[in-house]
Amino acid sequence: MLKKRYLLTPGPTPVPPECLLAMAKPIIHHRTKQFRAYIAEATKGLQEVFQTKNPVITLASSGTGAMESAVCNLLSKDDKVLTVSGGKFGERWAEICKAYGVNVKIIEVEWGKSVDPAVIKSELEVDSEIKAVFTTLCETSTGVKTDIKAIAEMTKNHQAIQVTDAISALGAEEIKMDDWGIDVVVTGSQKGLMMPPGLAFIALSDKAWKLAEVSDLPKYYFNLTKANKSLANSDTPWTPAVNLIIGLVEALNIITSEGIENVLKRHELLAKATREAVKAIGLGLLAPESPSCVVTAVKLPETIDGVELVKKLRDKYDVWVAGGQAQLKGKIIRIAHLGYMNKFDTIVGISALEMALKEIGYEFELGAGIKKAEEILTG
Repeated sequence: MLKKRYLLTPGPTPVPPECLLAMAKPIIHHRTKQFRAYIAEATKGLQEVFQTKNPVITLASSGTGAMESAVCNLLSKDDKVLTVSGGKFGERWAEICKAYGVNVKIIEVEWGKSVDPAVIKSELEVDSEIKAVFTTLCETSTGVKTDIKAIAEMTKNHQAIQVTDAISALGAEEIKMDDWGIDVVVTGSQKGLMMPPGLAFIALSDKAWKLAEVSDLPKYYFNLTKANKSLANSDTPWTPAVNLIIGLVEALNIITSEGIENVLKRHELLAKATREAVKAIGLGLLAPESPSCVVTAVKLPETIDGVELVKKLRDKYDVWVAGGQAQLKGKIIRIAHLGYMNKFDTIVGISALEMALKEIGYEFELGAGIKKAEEILTG
């Protein structure tokens, strides 16, 4: 039977054909006015999506490169920081900080739950030496959304900067960098920005740039001061990912043409349809209290092996979803609603899930999930 791939993972996500065609053009030299025009256009579009007046720096790396650059450019050895650990990507903040000799206090959160902003407020009140609070807007490993707006409000009157990993969430969850007072936002290209992996982005507030002036941690390739100086001339200090940036311009044009508010509403609708559909066939949600619009983490009965379910969906139905990580391996699957996706991608994903579950003997009313999803998507 003819197979057609449906990529419903929380990264990489599908890439629009306009972007693929743009990236297929013959490569041009990067130290030219022609390429600097692409950088200028991409930066303007990124500022609109980040909702900031400050420059957004583009790096040739995965999103983790932007995370590392936030640590090594803004902190000094033995600085104190807070990190929130409620999943694999919150853990990553602590791992990077420790690698640079930073003193880390970890706020542990049950996987599937969101951190209570009051806990962060309490930590800031008792320790005036904390230099940064590292958070994750969407913890992609659990599908949990964090109340970044409330946390940023708490750092406004503290010396600490608020650093947000929005790698999976930018373009899918509301985030207003300037209005909310977020000091640092990082993201990557292969999520809501609808591009292949290979680009990372970081924007700093004026408060964060002041910390960058006194940071003594080692940095070379990820030196944001050098990058920002080059960006003032629509240039980069090192060789950029030329064709990825050309494709990025197309992706940003698609996003801004739809309108960022409409993009967010689309993600919200697809996420709601998915959540209600899986509940209609008797499955649970890992994060029922604070679900993200990026990805839905679906709890599976003990009788179902999540690893095998992911494999069956991929190999037989060509529908690619993600499995659980660490202690959640085999216990959940993760269905994304991210980036270049519409209501029919969601319908296909739910339909494939129903067929795979029926095949392995899970008892439910076939079509119940599709019916519920269609009711929401047409309501």
